[in-house]
Amino acid sequence: MIRVAAVGDLHMGKDGAGLLRPHLRDLSAYADVLLLAGDLTRCGDPEEASVLVDELGDVRVPIVAVLGNHDYHAGREDDLRGVLTAAGVQVLEGEAVTLSVEGTTLGIAGVKGFGGGFAGACGSDFGEREMKMFIGHTREVATRLEAALRRVQGAARIALLHYSPVVETLQGERLEIYPFLGSYLLAEAIDSAGADLVLHGHAHHGHEKGITPGGVHVRNVAQPVIQRAYRVYCFDKTNATSL
Repeated sequence: MIRVAAVGDLHMGKDGAGLLRPHLRDLSAYADVLLLAGDLTRCGDPEEASVLVDELGDVRVPIVAVLGNHDYHAGREDDLRGVLTAAGVQVLEGEAVTLSVEGTTLGIAGVKGFGGGFAGACGSDFGEREMKMFIGHTREVATRLEAALRRVQGAARIALLHYSPVVETLQGERLEIYPFLGSYLLAEAIDSAGADLVLHGHAHHGHEKGITPGGVHVRNVAQPVIQRAYRVYCFDKTNATSL
């Protein structure tokens, strides 16, 4: 049994010292790994990332993360990633990592993701250069995700995103902003390469549970959705009901 703790949308600010650390102190008693689904900081300032690193100081399990749109706002995402990496947090963007967990292996492929919308209500790479760039970026990210999932080794595989691959976990958000919350192209990549679980954030007013067209479980772990410091998902290859 693999125990995965996950949360997204922490939006850590410079004034956040002491807010998260008490809730993470005993995490290793309940989980084997902590996954962070983007929007780790408020505005993408590396100083905010330093506060988050201090809050993670008592965590005694591997930590794997992707960045979110807030983490890109200041244009210093490379510096932010450097702060996290120096503290032992593995930050993925089109990459994959395999962890040894309780006598088995867990593979994690991660990308930030991007928007574009979903079947019947999505953008296309036709028309203006700006629209082609918008959807083209999503296609590029989805391609990197699929490649990372195909490369990753592990008895179980997780796709870690910030943007959503399905509409089910967006329910509760305004329909008008769905195209800015995720894309069906991410789900196509996941279903093509295969995964056992998808984790994402970004949709603060969304719904926790969804599923890709190919049958992969999707969980929205944005902190405003799960209403706690993290949610633990326990699963193995034969028992998906514990998700």
